[in-house]
Amino acid sequence: MNKSVSQSTKTTDVVNAGLAKRRASERLFHYLSLTCLLMALTFLSLLFFNIISNGYTAFQQAFIKLEITFDEQSLDPEGTRDPETLSFADYGGLVKKSMRAMFPDVDNRQEKRLLYELVSSGAAFQLRNMVMDDPSLIGRTIQLWVPADDDVDMLIKGHMKREVAESKRRLRDVQVSWLDRLEAEKKLALKFNKTFFTSGDSREPELAGIWGALMGSFFTLMVTLTLSFPMGVATAVYLEEFAPKKNKWVDLIEVNINNLAAVPSIVFGLLGLAVFINFLSFPRSAPLVGGLVLTLMTLPTIIIASRAALKSVPPSIREAALGVGASKMQMVFYHVLPLALPGMLTGTIIGMAQALGETAPLLMIGMVAFIVDIPSNVFDPSTVLPVQIFLWADSPERAFVERTAAAIMVLLGFLIIMNALAVILRRKFERRW
Repeated sequence: MNKSVSQSTKTTDVVNAGLAKRRASERLFHYLSLTCLLMALTFLSLLFFNIISNGYTAFQQAFIKLEITFDEQSLDPEGTRDPETLSFADYGGLVKKSMRAMFPDVDNRQEKRLLYELVSSGAAFQLRNMVMDDPSLIGRTIQLWVPADDDVDMLIKGHMKREVAESKRRLRDVQVSWLDRLEAEKKLALKFNKTFFTSGDSREPELAGIWGALMGSFFTLMVTLTLSFPMGVATAVYLEEFAPKKNKWVDLIEVNINNLAAVPSIVFGLLGLAVFINFLSFPRSAPLVGGLVLTLMTLPTIIIASRAALKSVPPSIREAALGVGASKMQMVFYHVLPLALPGMLTGTIIGMAQALGETAPLLMIGMVAFIVDIPSNVFDPSTVLPVQIFLWADSPERAFVERTAAAIMVLLGFLIIMNALAVILRRKFERRW
């Protein structure tokens, strides 16, 4: 009896020791998981903080207030108002004349050159566009805010330190004193940088914008969506509903689809370069080619998501449709497909978000080119937002650093919106069976 009790006690002790060890392991795993999650959130927060802290200043731009006299003798001496004459007039001379009037004590050539450098070269284009739109401005004098040079912008925003020696900054002491005078007279101020959202790329940071890249991304994604969604859904429907089971060719197709989902994106760029540009002679740097390449890259994602959505529809739906006399085609298109469509749309949106953030395949087909003009169709040369970010990140000017971060913020905003839309669609239309 005592021996039996002793044996039972030993067994209980062994079980309790095992349970204690298991619970300790579970607590350790729980704490490690929480630690990893906190580290991931910390690094993600640091990344977002770094991007936002570097990029939010790009949404403002330094402007200088000038009093511009649209002198008829300088712009249209014959008074014909001929558009070609007005287009090639010396608008930069009007800007220089206004700057000299503001600083009449600047008389030697070197100081005048330093004075003119405070204003962006885009000021002349701004005046030209105003006169071309409204020739009645000729002969009048108006006050106008024009963009300052990017170095002035960096100084006003605090990215360029005033306290450092003159040899260590790009603005001379005399230029800083002129800027202080303009600021005291309220002729130098930071204003909303509309150019960032309405212009294409430029060699001058203060004139560079993302509108051209946004339009390129829009046309590219439209081509991708137009091709990939119907092809992906049709492929998924065939493989899931009509393809023969245990067929070696069908199995080969399914294996290849799964493998293509893991292929590096640059491989699709090489394929697009070889097939669409070199063999089919499609236009280089065009959204059409970019959309075709991204279609190849996005198709596996859409097919896999669509097949999963079709599998989630209960077999009873199919059996009920067939039981009331529907053909297999009617069963699929009138009963199964409408129920699976929300999941398909979710997968498509995620695939489009992935395509929006791709850079490597588009670099291979020439969308890395410097494009100033805004594309108007899928055949025009263009770039996309991720490639625009890549180009700006490689630029040496300090002002492009903040514009790179600002463009990343815009791209992240679109990606967050697209992923949030996918979540909303899934929660709104997904049915629990």
